[in-house]
Amino acid sequence: MVKLGVNIDHVATLRQARRGREPDPVWAAAICELAGSNSIVVHLREDRRHINDRDLRLLRHTVKTKLNLEMSVNEEIVNIACEVKPDQATLVPEKREEITTEGGLDVVSGFSQIQDVVRKLQAQGIAVSLFINPNESQIRKSKEAGAQFIELHTGEYAHAKTEVEQEPELLRLIQATQLAQGLDLRVNAGHGLNYINTRNIARIVGIEELNIGHAIIARAVFVGLERAVREMLELLG
Repeated sequence: MVKLGVNIDHVATLRQARRGREPDPVWAAAICELAGSNSIVVHLREDRRHINDRDLRLLRHTVKTKLNLEMSVNEEIVNIACEVKPDQATLVPEKREEITTEGGLDVVSGFSQIQDVVRKLQAQGIAVSLFINPNESQIRKSKEAGAQFIELHTGEYAHAKTEVEQEPELLRLIQATQLAQGLDLRVNAGHGLNYINTRNIARIVGIEELNIGHAIIARAVFVGLERAVREMLELLG
C-alpha cells in the first residue's frame, strides 16, 4: 500500500489569516497521525507565511510517525533544519511571490549548491529528498547530488482537464519512477493530488508515498480532519 504524508501547511494558513492561535497545526498533526497518516509534511518558507519556527520545533517533539520538512536551499532555513533535525528534508524551489510551489527543483542548473545542502543535511542524519519534475536529466542529477529520495511533481498530471490530457502525463510519471528505481532512488510523489485524481498515481509500482495537503484540509472543512485523512487512505488502499 502506498503511504500517505499529510501536509498541514494550510491549517497554519487559516490561523495566520487572523494572526491568532487557532487552528493549531500541531494539534492537526496529532489528528492526522491518529487517523492513520504515515508522515506529517510542513514547509517552513522564508517568509513564514504559514508554518513558523514555533510550529516546527513543537512538531519535532510531538510527531510520532515521520516529520518531513519541505524547504528551500536558503542558508537560514538549512541551518534551522540542521538544528531541528526532521526525519526527512525535501528540497523544493521557492519564490516569495508564488501562491504555491511552482514546478520542480532545477537540480541541473543549481547542482553545486544543492549537492552541498544535501551533504550538510545528511551529515546531521537527515534523509534528503529532491522535489523534481519527471524528467530524465533531473532524476540523474538528483542521484549524482546524493539524495536518497526524489519526489515527483505531479502538477501537470493533476492540472490536466481530461483523461486524454492526463494519459501522457501519467506515462511520464511511470517512466520516471522506473528510471529512478533503476538508479536506486526511492520515489515519492505529490502536488495537486485530490480525491478524484489520486488513485491512478497510487497504482504506479515503485512510488512509496504520496504527499497531499490542500485537498485534505479543504475536505476537512466539511467532514472533519480525521475523516478526510481516512477517506484519502481508503483511496490509496
